[in-house]
Amino acid sequence: MPITLVLADDHPIVLNGLEALFALEKDFRVVARCSTGDVVVPTVKRFQPDVLLLDIRMPAMDGMEVLRQLHHERLPTRVVLLAASFEEGQILEALHLGVRGLVLKELAPPLLVQCVRQVHAGGQWIEQQTSGLALEALLRREAGVREASGVLTPKEMELARLAGSGLRNKEIARRLGISLGTVKMHLHNVYRKLGIDSRVSLAVYARTKGLL
Repeated sequence: MPITLVLADDHPIVLNGLEALFALEKDFRVVARCSTGDVVVPTVKRFQPDVLLLDIRMPAMDGMEVLRQLHHERLPTRVVLLAASFEEGQILEALHLGVRGLVLKELAPPLLVQCVRQVHAGGQWIEQQTSGLALEALLRREAGVREASGVLTPKEMELARLAGSGLRNKEIARRLGISLGTVKMHLHNVYRKLGIDSRVSLAVYARTKGLL
């Protein structure tokens, strides 16, 4: 049985190049191509490919949002994420969402084929440059979380994360199963302990310390 692929990139020349590359290999079959992000999840659900090659920058819906939807749908297709460059936050979120391959577009074509085979076999492919960024980000995040946990209680940490991500008090109360008054009390304590006075400041703190 060939390894089935869906290709997702907004540049026709890239899609044509990828399709031609895998057409040279007898153990691959491209079952669909996507040029906008909003059609990727429906296409994956329809064709159920073994592997999705997904560009991180897509019109209509970017690659990260596509990943979030795929993760939410619990689809079994393995994902190889393609990008000209990765930001630290993208790397960490992509790994959290189950991405099996992180590939820079400068990668030599034979290595991309090798990467997809490895991912299909259950392995992982993260290029050295990308893995270095991920490790640095993880170490900074762990240090930030340790620092925050020395100031805030676990409940306050969770509330700071939710508020820092932009959720309003009613939604935080619903998610945590507590009253609106309790949310306001915890927020007051968080602001006092951190020496801040606004949600914007809290969002900055939460992102800096790796709570988001």
